[in-house]
Amino acid sequence: MGILSRLSYQIRSKLNAVLNNTSDPKEQLDYSYEQMRDELQDVKKGIADLTTQKKRLQKQRDRLQENVEKHNEQAREAVRQDRDDLAERALEKKQAKLNQIEELDAQIESLQEKQDQLVEKKDDLQQRIEQFRTKKETMKARYEAAEAETQVSEALTGAGDEMEDVSRSIERAEQQTEDMEARAAALDELEGSGALDSALSDGDQIDQELEELSTQSQVESELDTLKAEMGKDDGEDETESAEAEASTDEASAEATTNEDAEKAVEEANVDEAEVEKELAELKDEESSGSGSA
Repeated sequence: MGILSRLSYQIRSKLNAVLNNTSDPKEQLDYSYEQMRDELQDVKKGIADLTTQKKRLQKQRDRLQENVEKHNEQAREAVRQDRDDLAERALEKKQAKLNQIEELDAQIESLQEKQDQLVEKKDDLQQRIEQFRTKKETMKARYEAAEAETQVSEALTGAGDEMEDVSRSIERAEQQTEDMEARAAALDELEGSGALDSALSDGDQIDQELEELSTQSQVESELDTLKAEMGKDDGEDETESAEAEASTDEASAEATTNEDAEKAVEEANVDEAEVEKELAELKDEESSGSGSA
């Protein structure tokens, strides 16, 4: 499995873990983006470490190359001094250094190939990260727009939790208002019937009855006035008949009074002066009564 494949697998694994542990898509996307950037930094660090190792091998190769030149010069000097043995030893060292240089060249070449591959994959990963960032911002914008639209729809339809609380508050307010209205109506009914006044004060019922009598008297008086206006002749005839009946009653009363007075005189055996006096007083009373009538 290549480095990029391993990185892709790690990113997918971490992304799935994030999706399972978080609930806000915006946070998920931001977290995934940061993880990809961290992976990119790790790749860059790996490339830097590989380059450092290659540079170290190159410096070692350069030192060996210097030794090769040195051993070559030593061999030449030994030949000039007729020291073939020293020349052979110098050439042997030279050949050993050349072998080491060959090995180092192979390692450097291999590291360079890996470095080139990592750089290419790093560029590819960086491009993917940039694409993901663009898509991330687009998805976040879409999510925020959908979230705002959902909130507006919930507010209009009353489907959200807050609107549900508002609906319950309205229902409670309506119920309390209806209870208060019913209580006010009951109090009005009690006050109208007098039951509430009787409970508050003993004199309220008496005042109410007197007011009712006064009202009834006013109504009867107005009714008599109305009858008088509509039938004045009948009222005059009734008045004359009433006066005639009153005169007849007075005459009968006078005769009865005289008879009683005479009988009283005879039974009491009083003198004539007192009888006359009493008769005169009776006549005066009768006269006074007639005048009043």
